[in-house]
Amino acid sequence: MKIHADLSERAVVDSATLEWVSSPMAGVERRMLERDGDEVARATSLVRYAPGSAFAAHSHELGEEFLVLDGVFSDESGDYPKGMYVRNPPGSRHTPSSEPGAVILVKLRQMQPDDDAFVRVNTLDPSGWQNGRSGEHILPLLIRADEEVVMLDWEHGASFGEQEFPGGAEYFVVEGSFKDQDGTYDQGTWLRLPAASRQVITTRHGARVWRKTGHL
Repeated sequence: MKIHADLSERAVVDSATLEWVSSPMAGVERRMLERDGDEVARATSLVRYAPGSAFAAHSHELGEEFLVLDGVFSDESGDYPKGMYVRNPPGSRHTPSSEPGAVILVKLRQMQPDDDAFVRVNTLDPSGWQNGRSGEHILPLLIRADEEVVMLDWEHGASFGEQEFPGGAEYFVVEGSFKDQDGTYDQGTWLRLPAASRQVITTRHGARVWRKTGHL
């Protein structure tokens, strides 16, 4: 299966327009944003756990990262409520479940083999946020030479000059909306810009976004 699998092309998906598709486990459904492969695939998806559902124990050969958008996601390492960013490196293993139900943004098989970091960040904790550009606050989630993952808060009316992304960029709009020279991106939108892209961002009402750069 191939969905937006060509990483050299720009891709944008309003996830609210997608149907929920059943996974192999009862009570677990997916909205597929990008995918290259079948059940074992390089993938970016929204995954919804019904209350009381669980997924079979499995390992992540090339890692997994996710952001909890709603509810509480659980595994052997703990319970992760809305706002938690979790990163499990290549070779990690777990048995996911959710007692109250959950929705997560999850990326699979997209880490480098030498990445051995387990990351747990509560993005709703204000203590880790820093001042960025004028009208911007930033929360670093992971910083590597070849990859940077952050949360960004943009104030009402914020605008930013042209920025170049030599290694590409990827966004998920958690709250609010923003626009660039190519379109407008509302809550729930996933956007991928290929390597060497340039972007000018404005936001009328403000936005909170998850952003990954350098990995494309």
